[in-house]
Amino acid sequence: MTRLAPLPLLGAALALLLSACAPTQTGPQLGRIVNGATGEEGTVSFTRGSLRPRVADPFAPDNATIRIGGQTYTGRTVILSGSPLALPAGWSLSVGVGGDTGLGQGGALGWGTQLDSPPAGRAVPTRSGNLIARTAGAAPRTLTCTLNVDEREHGIGECTGQDGVRYALQF
Repeated sequence: MTRLAPLPLLGAALALLLSACAPTQTGPQLGRIVNGATGEEGTVSFTRGSLRPRVADPFAPDNATIRIGGQTYTGRTVILSGSPLALPAGWSLSVGVGGDTGLGQGGALGWGTQLDSPPAGRAVPTRSGNLIARTAGAAPRTLTCTLNVDEREHGIGECTGQDGVRYALQF
């Protein structure tokens, strides 16, 4: 009778543990908005995936919420296609674990790590877009925003209210 080494079970358990600890990106992309005249801060949130290029749909549901000055604005983003190259934006850490076993053979376990630095002089590609948001009610207020977004859905923007007040966005 041949007994299987516990190494495959250990590998499977390690893979399960690592996958359980992996960060998930299911919640909204959060950021802040600042009134350029008063310095008052508020919050901005975007539905995950809404800061990527896609076919514009004027009847799509709202995918952005801005809260500032006691007002809640909702609206939709449209991001235009930019550079098709996804260049690394910063440091990266890679960790690898592997194992091997076979009948009549000894088992092997290997692991490795690698830390990469960003390439010098290479800019991060960004995409541009806009957001039009409004409040609900009989006399809605509007914000019209321009956005610059990277591949990881982080970015900056600038908004102007219907009264001419300017706002800065970071997300």
